[in-house]
Amino acid sequence: MNRLSNAGLVLRLGTLAFALGAPPASAQGGTTVIAILPFEDRGSYGQDKEVYRALALGIPATIVNELSGHAEIRIVNPSRVAQVLRSENLGPNAHIDAATAARIAKQSGARYAVTGNFADFYGKFRLDARMIDGESGEIVKVVSNSDPNLQDRADLYRIIQRVGHKVLAEANPRSARDESTEQENRAIPTEALTQYSLGLLYENRGEKNKASEHYQRAITAFPDYSEAKERARRVRP
Repeated sequence: MNRLSNAGLVLRLGTLAFALGAPPASAQGGTTVIAILPFEDRGSYGQDKEVYRALALGIPATIVNELSGHAEIRIVNPSRVAQVLRSENLGPNAHIDAATAARIAKQSGARYAVTGNFADFYGKFRLDARMIDGESGEIVKVVSNSDPNLQDRADLYRIIQRVGHKVLAEANPRSARDESTEQENRAIPTEALTQYSLGLLYENRGEKNKASEHYQRAITAFPDYSEAKERARRVRP
């Protein structure tokens, strides 16, 4: 039996998770605490390298946003994860192996860590997500966009969405959503998702003006992009 079959799991991004120093999962009334880590570019071609650096942040942010709303999961405050990453001297596109992911999970008060990698070969996109046990360092599961009909960069949002739902379904089938109900058919264009990711990258670097510029471009490309609007408010002078 999968060791996570009885554990509630949902991925949520944002600042509504735990405060710094929150107690570990076992003290959270049965909920499972997850640390969402950056994803690594494993070799991408066809766009500017800055885009791929940005997607290392944009991909996990999108996964968690898409899977919000499941009460069985708590997400570690992203600022806490960032703090631990800095203490490990790890940047947004660093290679994070299972042992390192487990260490970050424990330091941030999480039971599991989710990370992964991606590769874009001139428009053919591959995304893998790994779920790591924070206690044993074991990779519990790896999921990817294995469907040959869902590998086009133009479908990047759907690729991320599908992989996120596979993670959830593998971890806790009872709380997994049917694919037909994914965000009520919301479809974020790849250009908007790319600009949002670039905004995250520049915000992470402390370049708020550039971040704001990219968030505004994301909103222009997709006016209903609530996450970009919230980020744009955060970096507004």
